[in-house]
Amino acid sequence: MRDTIVIIGEGQLAELVNRQLEGSVSLVWRRDIPWNLPKSAKLCVTIGEEYRPDELEAAERKVRQFGIPWLSGRIVSGEGVVGPLARPDLPGCLSCAMTRIWNAGFDQDNRMALQLELMRKGVIRRNRSVSRNGLVLMSRLIAEVARRGLQGKPSGGEDAVYIVDFATLGVTRHAFLPDPLCSVCGEVPDDTSEAARILLKPNPKTDPGSYRAKPIEPLKQAMHRDYVDERTGLMKKLTPDPDTPFSDVYVNVPTPAGVEVTVGRSHHYKQSELTAILEGLERICGTMPRGKRTCILDSYERLRDVALDPRTAGLYSDEQYAMPDFPFEPFDPTMKLRWVLAYSFLQERPVLVPEQFVYYSSGIGGSFVDEGSNGCALGGSLEEAILYGLLELAERDAFLLSWYARLPLPRLDPGSVPDTELQLMVQRMEKVAGYRLFLLNGTMEHGIPSIIAVAKNTKKTGANLICAAGAHLDPIRAAKSAIFELAGHTHYLDALLEQNREEYAEMAENPDLVSEMPDHALSYTVPEAEARVSFWLDPERPVQRFSDVFAPRERRTDVTDDLRDSIERFRRLNMDVLAVDQSTVETRRNGLFCAKVIVPGLLPMTFGHQLRRVSGLERVLKVPMELGYRDRPLTPSELNPYPHPFL
Repeated sequence: MRDTIVIIGEGQLAELVNRQLEGSVSLVWRRDIPWNLPKSAKLCVTIGEEYRPDELEAAERKVRQFGIPWLSGRIVSGEGVVGPLARPDLPGCLSCAMTRIWNAGFDQDNRMALQLELMRKGVIRRNRSVSRNGLVLMSRLIAEVARRGLQGKPSGGEDAVYIVDFATLGVTRHAFLPDPLCSVCGEVPDDTSEAARILLKPNPKTDPGSYRAKPIEPLKQAMHRDYVDERTGLMKKLTPDPDTPFSDVYVNVPTPAGVEVTVGRSHHYKQSELTAILEGLERICGTMPRGKRTCILDSYERLRDVALDPRTAGLYSDEQYAMPDFPFEPFDPTMKLRWVLAYSFLQERPVLVPEQFVYYSSGIGGSFVDEGSNGCALGGSLEEAILYGLLELAERDAFLLSWYARLPLPRLDPGSVPDTELQLMVQRMEKVAGYRLFLLNGTMEHGIPSIIAVAKNTKKTGANLICAAGAHLDPIRAAKSAIFELAGHTHYLDALLEQNREEYAEMAENPDLVSEMPDHALSYTVPEAEARVSFWLDPERPVQRFSDVFAPRERRTDVTDDLRDSIERFRRLNMDVLAVDQSTVETRRNGLFCAKVIVPGLLPMTFGHQLRRVSGLERVLKVPMELGYRDRPLTPSELNPYPHPFL
């Protein structure tokens, strides 16, 4: 008995595919999906001349149940999509591929109109560019992939789709990753206490001077192959920026909230490309649950024995919630919320935290706070990811606490350390970018080295002040991180200031106009705002040597030991460290893990002056006295009333 290909579909394209295959293989052609297939059937080919997502998903679920591979061909507006050659025992289908295509920006010129058509009618019809010649080309491609798939030969359709441009008759191949949330082939496990438990494992470092357990260089090929594609990738369009003082690279990251831009900053463009991709993966993991399914919907009042009290992580004041058109509602302990499981290193058990604290595009059911990517980090192990998430929290808390309390931080002398790279970075900022650097010691009571960098313009044009921060167990690395971050915005802020000086001067005058993330930095590009940063820029303040304020760092051979030490710093202050594994199948395929870290009591980074979160966070009032900057605790009315300049 000869192996059979079953063609399912009707119309001109299905007829052409049937003609292309007849005579070379045994064929069965059905207009609709049959209840069963002949025993000789080894491959299904499903054809559609319109794109109907609901019908496509239903068809793929049904065909998948037949237990044999299937190949899809669909016309979507002015393009044909062929593939993938899907298998019932593996994830990856056309529904997955279409999700990737839509997220990456299908037909940018007509996307809005097509989405409207899809919402109103549930269908995107083929347009006039679909000619008979184009249909013949597409049918031949479908037939060739089907023949090779039936013969068990590589077809190019495995984990990939071919896109036919009917206007040019060009054909391109695009690999894609299966979507774990796909309704046809996705399988996301439930969020459980057992899965949330974190038992720290050894993670030997690549070398004693490193703080990573996995070198990034060997991942280069996999990063581009798996994650970057203009049509189907998790990321698209890597763009180097030749105008920044160092080698910055940007990448567009499609998310449910829209396209985000992440950046890699280093001394080499190739290195920056990898960093930008890793940063993009981190954003994808942090937007919504993709590695496990949220299962708990309940109120804090009913869960208080096993849940984090959201008020301990910083909310808005009653006055903020009462503001006209304020976008969030006061926290109500009786309101049902979606909860995810985190591991508490202080309590040594899983605890529940609001989903909107962990995934910043969720907020389903009782959105009482705006949480960003604070504490999200990617690493070569879960332990490494948690460590870097914790360092990011320390960095941002140090910046905000120093700002709100207007701490006269000690200046640090970058020339006091025998680090040539740091010296050259400072010199490059001055000679190439035209900014004088001030490094300030913003280390808080937990002792994790935190550096605040302020750049003062020495040119006649451009942004007046730019501020950034870095935190690391190695203070020199913290300083370099702050400089990289700051340097990457010099040209961008210089250019914007020249175009919109009056607008930013108005922002400096009226803090309520600072409503978006970029506004914080932009409002300090004008000289009118410099007086607000004077407590950091006092030229008479003594300058400290790094070695006088930072003890020699212990050279550990395991990243997990660094993590344990960092957790212990907070444990001694009776502060909890909570961690959620945000990793997905997309990251785990290359041994990468993502974590969200929450430390209740640390100041969360916020953007939009109306959204500052200090209510209930007593540390901001007490720590200045504990560090010797004040002789008594601050009162809320003494906190800095101006928008922070963090970028």
